[in-house]
Amino acid sequence: MTEPLLGRLHARGERLTVAALPWVAPIYRAMPQVAEIVELPFAHGGLQWRARRQIAQQLRGRFDTAYVLPNSLKSALVPLWADIPRRVGYLGEARVGLLTHRLKNPSKGKRPPMVALYSALSGDTDIAQDRPQLVWPAAAQQEALAQQGLSAGSYLVFAPGAEYGPAKRWPARHFAGLAALLDQPVLLLGSGKEQALCEEIVALAPGARLINLAGKTTLDQAIGLIAAARAVVSNDSGLMHVAAGLGVAQVAVFGSSSPEHTPPLSARARVLWLKRDASYQPPLDCAPCFERECPLGHTRCLVDVLPQRVSQALSLP
Repeated sequence: MTEPLLGRLHARGERLTVAALPWVAPIYRAMPQVAEIVELPFAHGGLQWRARRQIAQQLRGRFDTAYVLPNSLKSALVPLWADIPRRVGYLGEARVGLLTHRLKNPSKGKRPPMVALYSALSGDTDIAQDRPQLVWPAAAQQEALAQQGLSAGSYLVFAPGAEYGPAKRWPARHFAGLAALLDQPVLLLGSGKEQALCEEIVALAPGARLINLAGKTTLDQAIGLIAAARAVVSNDSGLMHVAAGLGVAQVAVFGSSSPEHTPPLSARARVLWLKRDASYQPPLDCAPCFERECPLGHTRCLVDVLPQRVSQALSLP
């Protein structure tokens, strides 16, 4: 979702270095406009003052402008300590003194899609919904395929996880039911945290050709496997956006979150969201709730999206 911003900056002549955590750095290697990647050795949570000061010292004097995309206080510390003269970002978490150019953070009810929100940091007045484009080398795709004994287009990918919580996850039994309807192998991709979830899907579809790779691939390998897949089925997740950026045919199932805020921006993406389905009764007045777990305990927004409907949305020849 940050790629269109980088495209705008690159188009006007800015040389781009991206500072990113190791788990997301491979995504930026798929963006040709990025000249350099600095991997940040920060653990999740905590300010980690010493580590941030060390990184800032290494970066001091190298940059004219920093675009701070996260809204957290800690994300603005390295640009400040690196003495980068122009620091652009949204207001939030008492960052008034940390940023030199501050944009007002829209309220939740008026917040534009995330791609447009990020693109606005460029200062451009036209922040139409650009489509992210990722480029993954053919050699890297072939390497990932060779490791699994597969050929391009001979399989589908399921990404059944969603880091945020179960209110964003299509039920495991539905993924299993969809696999049973397909006549091609299906790779299950995700982190080690999704390994048990993927094992459950395999157990629920004993007759399907499912290969559980959750926690068994690097992100680079997962990107290569997605790039060469016939199609991808996912929740609203990071791998959903990877598939969209690579232009792979995909179906994205939304539940507690909203495709009006974080859609897969691809001409080959199909979104299923019962909130906007006039034929679905009774209407989902509770969606989008943006909760990690369903406050009402029924998760109708996901449970009532049946495997047959996703199969139809795939429309595979």
